[in-house]
Amino acid sequence: MIHLATDHAGLEHKNAVKRWLLAEGYDVLDHGAHTFDATDDFTDFIMRAAVGVARATQTDQAIIFGGSGEGEAMLANRFPGVRATVLYSDNSDIVRLSREHNNANVLSIGARFLTIDDTKKHIWNWLHTTASTDKKYRRRNEKIDALTKNLHS
Repeated sequence: MIHLATDHAGLEHKNAVKRWLLAEGYDVLDHGAHTFDATDDFTDFIMRAAVGVARATQTDQAIIFGGSGEGEAMLANRFPGVRATVLYSDNSDIVRLSREHNNANVLSIGARFLTIDDTKKHIWNWLHTTASTDKKYRRRNEKIDALTKNLHS
């Protein structure tokens, strides 16, 4: 399952990505926003996607959108088991390394900095990059999960 969420700043990107992912055969759960409201708060929508990933199986992921993607990732990373990374540059190394080294399960897109086509290209790469089996990366990711679990218990 791929969870999607955005505020007004990423609405156009989210809607385009949702249509594309569904056409590609992915299971998608859209947590909103569903309509443009310039006064909405990203927290109301991003929280739902982050909870979806935190409560789900290992295979669930989220793609969240905002103006910069920064605040959205900061919120998502407060949930146990969530490892969110931010993309607001057309640099393919960011998504590749976020998956290979950190096993990121949430991709936060800065919609003000990327075209929809570039966004799709990076999402495709992110979804098709697997986590490294290298012992040091697994160890580090396990520590992240353990630390965040202990903070919330």
